[in-house]
Amino acid sequence: MTERSPFKNAVVAVVCFWIVLFVFLPNLMVVVTSFLERDPDRFVRPVFSLAHYRELFGPVFLHILLRSVVYALATTAVCLVLAYPFAFAMARSRFRRLLLILVIIPFWTSSLIRTYALIILLKANGLINTCLMGLGLIHEPLPMLYTDGAVLIGLVYTLLPFMILPLYASLDKLDRCLVEAGYDLGATRWQVLVHIMLPATLPGIIAGSILVFLPTLGLFYIPDLLGGAKAMLVGNFIKNQFLTAHNWPFGSAASLFLTLMMGAMLYAYWASVRRFSADTAEGRLGR
Repeated sequence: MTERSPFKNAVVAVVCFWIVLFVFLPNLMVVVTSFLERDPDRFVRPVFSLAHYRELFGPVFLHILLRSVVYALATTAVCLVLAYPFAFAMARSRFRRLLLILVIIPFWTSSLIRTYALIILLKANGLINTCLMGLGLIHEPLPMLYTDGAVLIGLVYTLLPFMILPLYASLDKLDRCLVEAGYDLGATRWQVLVHIMLPATLPGIIAGSILVFLPTLGLFYIPDLLGGAKAMLVGNFIKNQFLTAHNWPFGSAASLFLTLMMGAMLYAYWASVRRFSADTAEGRLGR
């Protein structure tokens, strides 16, 4: 067995130390805090309690969770509808590298700055209303900012690349012979899409949906900036519990709940990939 060099051992030790210090310990603190009581003076009291987990099933949090899930599902659906044809065209284009760069470029700028740019576009005297009024299409500014539509636009704008990239990876690996065989057998475009392309790219669809759905629940600055006080999602709720209400145990319990939800969705992704691999090995794909 080859012995590791001192440099490799040092790198592994530094990485492990970093993960323990900045990943494991903070998450452990969140878990422990969620089982403690709230203290107005010291934030937490070292007394075991499950009261905050019972509050997660109360009408207030359930209403916020339901609203957040609706936003997340709508954002995921819109991103999927927009990203799938774009990723398909990008996978077949000669300019795929250029298109891939254009998809990645938004990551070079802070999403917070890009959200402020959307405010400039959507506000009453913003660019969109100014252009529409200049063209004579409207006579007064449209109320676009601080609406549910503005929040949805901001979420889709921010998270769309996270849907495009997994879909592009799946579509780029798609065997075109399967698509051509479907057309040769008399299948329509819709049948080819439903029975060949969608099953073949299912791992990419699920991966992109996870990468869009989960951040939608946790993003708090987009609903704050584009939706105002009317758009309260789980991310805003957790932020308020820590920074405004100073109810750290309840905020920790809600954070742990989102973490468990993420784990369940990752397990669903792993199960779908495993089933996809088994179906491919047995030659059942597209039947």
